[in-house]
Amino acid sequence: MLRVDILLLDLVVVLALARLLGAGAKLLGQPPVIGEILAGILLGPSLLGSVWFSSWFGFSPGNELFPADVRPALKALANVGLVLFMFVVGMELDQKLVRGKGRVAAGVSLGSMLLPFGLGCGVALWLADQHAAHNKTLAFVLFFGAAMAATAFPVLARILTDRGMQRTELGGLALASAAVIDVLAWTVLAVVVAIAGAGGNEQWHVALAVPYALIMLFGVRPLLRRLIPSYERSGRLTPSLLSLVLIGLFASAWATEWMQVHFIFGAFLFGAIMPHSGAAGHGQGGGELAAEKLKYEILERLEQLAVLLLLPMFFVVSGLAVDLTKLDLSAVGVLAVILVVAVAGKLVGAYAGARLTGVPRRRSAALATLINTRGLTEIVILTVGLQKGVLDNELFSLMVVMALVTTAMTGPLLSWIYPDRLIARDVAEAERAALGEHTVYRVVAVLPSVRSGRDLAALAATLATGHRPAEVVLAHLHPYPEGRLEVGLGLSSELAEMAGSLATLESYAAEFGSEELPVRVVSRFAADVSTELPELIVASRADMVVTPADAPGYERLRARTTGRLVTVLWPDRLLDLVGRTIAVSYDGGTDAIAAVQVALVLATGQRRPLVVVGGKRATALVTRLAEMGADVHASATFPDGSMVVAPDTARPLGKVSASADLLVKAEQDLTDEIDWAATLTSTTLAPVTGSSPA
Repeated sequence: MLRVDILLLDLVVVLALARLLGAGAKLLGQPPVIGEILAGILLGPSLLGSVWFSSWFGFSPGNELFPADVRPALKALANVGLVLFMFVVGMELDQKLVRGKGRVAAGVSLGSMLLPFGLGCGVALWLADQHAAHNKTLAFVLFFGAAMAATAFPVLARILTDRGMQRTELGGLALASAAVIDVLAWTVLAVVVAIAGAGGNEQWHVALAVPYALIMLFGVRPLLRRLIPSYERSGRLTPSLLSLVLIGLFASAWATEWMQVHFIFGAFLFGAIMPHSGAAGHGQGGGELAAEKLKYEILERLEQLAVLLLLPMFFVVSGLAVDLTKLDLSAVGVLAVILVVAVAGKLVGAYAGARLTGVPRRRSAALATLINTRGLTEIVILTVGLQKGVLDNELFSLMVVMALVTTAMTGPLLSWIYPDRLIARDVAEAERAALGEHTVYRVVAVLPSVRSGRDLAALAATLATGHRPAEVVLAHLHPYPEGRLEVGLGLSSELAEMAGSLATLESYAAEFGSEELPVRVVSRFAADVSTELPELIVASRADMVVTPADAPGYERLRARTTGRLVTVLWPDRLLDLVGRTIAVSYDGGTDAIAAVQVALVLATGQRRPLVVVGGKRATALVTRLAEMGADVHASATFPDGSMVVAPDTARPLGKVSASADLLVKAEQDLTDEIDWAATLTSTTLAPVTGSSPA
């Protein structure tokens, strides 16, 4: 007989521990679901129901809290929660996520599905003799592969939201890829469950799955769109509308369970076909808005009930099947294999898929890290396998540990691969794009001396031509004279000198500026130029800084500049740039990559040959650039009389000798992904000339 008092006490204990451990996980930078899953495991035989706990305290709290007569009620609550949760997951799979990202999402999803699926099937064949049930070897192998290939879309969305990445390009790609992976994973799992459940007099029910899906897509879906006008007329989600949704949801779940495909697929499909746009013939703008509002209100009502109350019951029911105390050394070896295959399969597969579709390396690595998240989706899949007899309890326990580890590693690994500064940059770019603003590439030229600054201004203008839109800022700080300044006691002469400097700077701006490349002047007095100049550069958010090595406060400027830094070692050599070969030292590092790009812009802008000096990497780069049409050659030494560009890592100049003219320090966030073709095609003829030396 069901003891209601124990059931109610279970609700109290489960909710309290789930919230407590969920909050603890959040404090540690982990998704709250990690703590909630851990709460379910701790309440099971792994801790409270363990033999160790019973021998130590003289009784088993786990068995007292979750007696056999209460467990069916808990399982029923867990199943209801699972139906609501899968419905929410289906509703949140918005097709808009994939728009414009279809190629990349397809590449990442296929890579992160096929490789772990294949590796998982291989591991399953190795484990089949010990863990596969009789007559279910095929189902076991396919199920194991599907479990390895899964990605937790809801947990991934929470991780991205917590970091503010959901509106960035990287976050959008991750969500789009995870959405495709979810659809593929559930499809494979449905086939596996159908195979596992085949048998008996009712096996023909499985054949109705395809007609059922077609009816839902082309019959029920148009009917659900008629909810939009009703919602608009009432202005809110009425109990009648919510009841219709719930009736349809549980009817769909019942249908798939009756077909022996499992109720989660019916719940997921019903959520996926919920309207995201207005009814046919309805005002498009109003229909879209009403559909979004209806979706939001349904999610607001059901998500809290499912996530706060019923899903913790699901974690407990799952945790009761996890007994880590019975695992021996051989099981630890199996766990190690599972973790290696799960992590390597996902990371390598997703990374390869992203790279093949043109995603830069660092973003590909970050994308693969995010796709490796399994979390709650994995637990759901594993529970289905346990219920269908595809998995035994030992393997179920090992796979749950794998789900926790892969989810827990996502945050720290992402922080290492894609630091907060990159996320902040992406978020800022997304906000500017949402406001319709264009990101301007800003090149700041530091002119310690106005009279000799023309060539530095010309160099800055040339280096800005490879970007659109772009602007050049000529920065000059005029020092106050020593001693106290009083009006009428010397300040007038300083103002006159400043006016002359401004006139000269404005002439440079007029000479090198245009409608496509505006040149601005920033000039003012400074009490301490060596201190204020680096502050000015930081405040300008410069993408590139061109400065002579003897500029006041140069070392501080070099340390604080986050953009690309081009140091002119011998400004007088810029005077005869025209007619000189451009030579650059290349060793494959980030500074060297930036140096080659600077040299390529100069060579292309002046229509001069480019010589890349280095070993095999330099030769490979020359071949790549030559195929794009660049006038570029490889060499072991610097040609006589050439203008030498070197990476900043060559300091001191032992590698390059004192013949270097420019040292290039890469911007803080530079990866090895440079669009060389874009650099070649966007660079226009912008001569860097100068007057003859005095």
